[in-house]
Amino acid sequence: MIEDHIRVLRQAAMVTPDGKNKIEKGWGVIAGNAELVDDMAYKAIASNHTVRILFREHVILKDGKLDKKFDFIMLYGNPIIINDFGRTAKKQGGAFIPISREYLNEEKNIMVLVAPEDVIKANIKTIEKSKIPFAILKDSQTTSFIDIDLNNEVKLPNFIKSALKPFYNANEVVLSTILLSVENEGDIGKVQSIATSNRIFVIDFKDIVTED
Repeated sequence: MIEDHIRVLRQAAMVTPDGKNKIEKGWGVIAGNAELVDDMAYKAIASNHTVRILFREHVILKDGKLDKKFDFIMLYGNPIIINDFGRTAKKQGGAFIPISREYLNEEKNIMVLVAPEDVIKANIKTIEKSKIPFAILKDSQTTSFIDIDLNNEVKLPNFIKSALKPFYNANEVVLSTILLSVENEGDIGKVQSIATSNRIFVIDFKDIVTED
């Protein structure tokens, strides 16, 4: 592991004195449980300023009597190191989407959506039925458990809630992260409205400021 980390740092530092081979910075979104995202945040902080955290979110979705909990983080910086973080995250069951600067130059109206997979699929169907031209550029799903708890509306002693947790955690909740391109700028608001009404977290790239 240490040798791999040193290799990645050396590769990231390979630039010529005139800067012509300087690596263009990019973005990465990593999603999963809180422990995994904690680890990614630590790696970013320890990266000696090669990667920085744009934001991190802890999400709790209420689904009947259950709370579905997950975290995700958006990173900006050296894409070689971000991709290394992403490989580590996927090995631990997380979802990872890298976004290079060329996507911003070549694709229109880039957006990232994060939510449980069943919610994402229903949202995509709604967007398609609304006849909004769009494309899915990338997608990634978690393979690890997303935390589920009985919410505070369930009036049971905590020890009973703890005893019941293995039963309602038996069905794994898959978290999906997708990169969308919306063809018409006028449809961005419609896509955002559809997504947020379905409790999907939306990242619109026009709102991301990454000037150094």
